[in-house]
Amino acid sequence: MKVEEGFQIVPYDESHPYTKDTVLPQLLNRLLPHKYLSEIESDLTEFGDFIVHHCRNIGDKVAPPQITQFNHLGRRVDRLHTSEGWRELKDIAVREGIVAIPHERKQEEFSRIYGFTKVLLFAGDSHEVLCPMAMTDGVARVLELSGTEQMKREIRSRLISRDSSLAFTAGQWMSERPGGSDVSQTETKALSITSTSNSVESDKRGSLYLLDGFKWFSSATDSNISVALARTGPFASGSRSLSLFLVPLRLPLLPQPSPDPTSNGITIHRLKNKLGTHALPTAELSLNNTKAYLLSPLNEGVKTITPVLNITRLYSAFTSVGCLRRALDIARSYALVRQISIPGGQSPLKDVPLHMTVLADITITYQALTHFAFGIAALLGKSECGKATGNEEARLRLLTPVLKAFASEKAVSAMEDCMTCLGGLGYMEEVGIGRLIRDCLVEKIWEGTVNVLVLDMIRASNKTFTVFMESISCPKEQIQDLKLEESISAINHSLNTLKEAFKPPLISAPFVQRLLLFLLGHTTASIYLFEHVIWGYTEQGSEGHWEIDRNVFKRYVGTSLENLCIDLEKLMRIADRKSRSKDDTEIVYGIKPIASKL
Repeated sequence: MKVEEGFQIVPYDESHPYTKDTVLPQLLNRLLPHKYLSEIESDLTEFGDFIVHHCRNIGDKVAPPQITQFNHLGRRVDRLHTSEGWRELKDIAVREGIVAIPHERKQEEFSRIYGFTKVLLFAGDSHEVLCPMAMTDGVARVLELSGTEQMKREIRSRLISRDSSLAFTAGQWMSERPGGSDVSQTETKALSITSTSNSVESDKRGSLYLLDGFKWFSSATDSNISVALARTGPFASGSRSLSLFLVPLRLPLLPQPSPDPTSNGITIHRLKNKLGTHALPTAELSLNNTKAYLLSPLNEGVKTITPVLNITRLYSAFTSVGCLRRALDIARSYALVRQISIPGGQSPLKDVPLHMTVLADITITYQALTHFAFGIAALLGKSECGKATGNEEARLRLLTPVLKAFASEKAVSAMEDCMTCLGGLGYMEEVGIGRLIRDCLVEKIWEGTVNVLVLDMIRASNKTFTVFMESISCPKEQIQDLKLEESISAINHSLNTLKEAFKPPLISAPFVQRLLLFLLGHTTASIYLFEHVIWGYTEQGSEGHWEIDRNVFKRYVGTSLENLCIDLEKLMRIADRKSRSKDDTEIVYGIKPIASKL
């Protein structure tokens, strides 16, 4: 039989990423004032069209970067070559205002919601271009808060530009070989040279230093600038002797960066050979008398770089959710056209109850993560515009690491289910779900693993639970009208369980802490889903989607909270915590062999 003979799989067409999404249009209708929604809706629709008809073709031109370390004369050149597709996707992100929108603030505090909507739409087709965009966004915020006027005028203006011929991108160099996420072991040293002949330049952009060290994991190696931590005090002081620096990758930086990649003493040891994010140039960099400008107060680098981490963690969460959106859309579209045999004839997968149960569960996860992510984006927008209350600032601080960890864990698992919904076809590279999974696995690691984020959550947990209780307050008659008493009872039970678990000494028990984060994540997502149900019921009535939203909320609460509460309560009853930790070690490495009597 010839390949063109016999059965042929019917092609499927993915739907519009914005107008046909199951959650975004209604969610924005709730979160945004009408005047802002009417301003941006056409742009989101046009961007969705552009993604479907153009971005996916550009993806065919994306390839891993390469490096030429030496030229034919043996001179060190370190020329980084990125693919045409990667460069085009970066230009699209700049022109679409991925970084510009939240800094232009034309929609005031709602600009963050607008910007992250574009991130969500673009994530599944971006090939991780959003990684340098995240760092660029974060560095622009740090410069706004801590940069000199010259830095803001010369550099920040380019970081937030929509002109791809002028725009800068930024990197973030924190990870080093001794510490990974533990920056207290940073080896890179900084030496002040402000008193030299460069003092005129230093006075304009800041105090000039020379950096010497090795950055083990530097994403966005093709950027124009980076921020880096370096030691300005004794090593014994750990993170308390680190300062933050602005590092040009090439000198001169302006009016145009030098074409010589090694002009600022930065050499590329090698490009990382990664499981995913293959298009993203990630390298090991050596800094040798590299000129940099002091950006933080002396020895306050960790505090100063915090806004970068908050923003990049949100990008990480939205990338996870956006890639899940794309994988789910592929699975939904396939279910419309794939015919299977059933008793009595043929049927599309969408009419097979067992298959739709799986897709419904994935959709519920996607909707919960989306509501959670936009809830935190709204808080960030308020914070940046000076409109957040004290309680909202506390929630933002607590929930940012929770969202990042929670979204990365749940999205990848749901994407695996999307892949299986296509059977063997889903495992093929051409479909794209495999790439989405590989790329999103890094979101479980980048900007902190779950364990790192758990510890960050605990540090921020002082003012949390009264805020949560306030956020679910609602007239009892509405809960009764919507038949939500059981679900609200489950949320209250979860909140009470969390209250007890966050108290000393339980909060310091390692075997409780991870489960705490996931229960807090599920509870927060449930609360945001609940808010949307109430809004739909009160604002839109029978014309809205509130009945569907109510079913999503009830099923999410029913499948997520109850078992987690039971598991956490069991762990909370363990009295001998030292024995539990000893048991864990023995399980992992085995019990010591019994000594021989001979």
